[in-house]
Amino acid sequence: MRLRGRSRLPAPIRRTVRFEEVSVPKVKANNITINYEQQGSGDPLILIPFLTADHACYAFQVAEYSRHFTCISLDLRGTGESDKPEGAYSTELLADDVAAFMRSVGISQAHVSGLSLGAVIGMWMAAKYPDMVRSVSAHSAWPKTDAFVKTAIECFQIVAKALESVPEMVIRALFPWCLTPDLYAAKPDHIQTLADFVRSRPAQSLASFMQQSNAVLAHDMERQLGRITAPTQITFGQRDLLTSTRFADRLKNGIRNSELVIFEGCAHAALYEKVEEFNSRTLEFLQKH
Repeated sequence: MRLRGRSRLPAPIRRTVRFEEVSVPKVKANNITINYEQQGSGDPLILIPFLTADHACYAFQVAEYSRHFTCISLDLRGTGESDKPEGAYSTELLADDVAAFMRSVGISQAHVSGLSLGAVIGMWMAAKYPDMVRSVSAHSAWPKTDAFVKTAIECFQIVAKALESVPEMVIRALFPWCLTPDLYAAKPDHIQTLADFVRSRPAQSLASFMQQSNAVLAHDMERQLGRITAPTQITFGQRDLLTSTRFADRLKNGIRNSELVIFEGCAHAALYEKVEEFNSRTLEFLQKH
């Protein structure tokens, strides 16, 4: 047992996030090695990262969630310290990885939570492996990639190639889609802290980013929504353009045991924009189930 990644986090995050002893093993699952971090005690809660991110992306949430749950944050294939095999990725394959991971570490059922890419992976898990999923927290999710999402993701790919850096693409191109202009104006230090945080983490390679973002481009689980039976919390930022509330009715109507939460004044990443409100609303749902 040792503290994982504490020295790599920017000082403002270290001051905000409560650290305890954290388990940091790796396991074989679905023919790859998966790196993960475990913290807290209680029922298991699997936290699935979003596009480009490693397991540390939920630092602001784990600080609160771990008071109530055993939080298990993992590196998806192609990110962090997990394996980065060649070949095509899909959101369904990434869900298969997480299900295999749970089997490897002996977790028969867990709450599953994720933002954006992490959210659709969690939805795929609930559809394919219903007995393994106690609840789904799907933040900024979408059922099928449409022309608008496709255009944005292709733009991110172009910028990443031009900059030859996935972290710099995240800060210069992805951040403005995830955070509101008001947040940039009101809290420039917070934006800088998030940028420092991105730069402090293991950088995703350009090749792995292309594999992962191509999975986003090909994402389509519209016909699978009816297979999701676990209680599901669907959340959106009211000012999100990328995965906007245009998807809300399709998800809410498609997933029968679901509730919808809209975070006012937020874009794609309410978990960083309104940390306390996000944690409170999402934790309330988790504790009900």
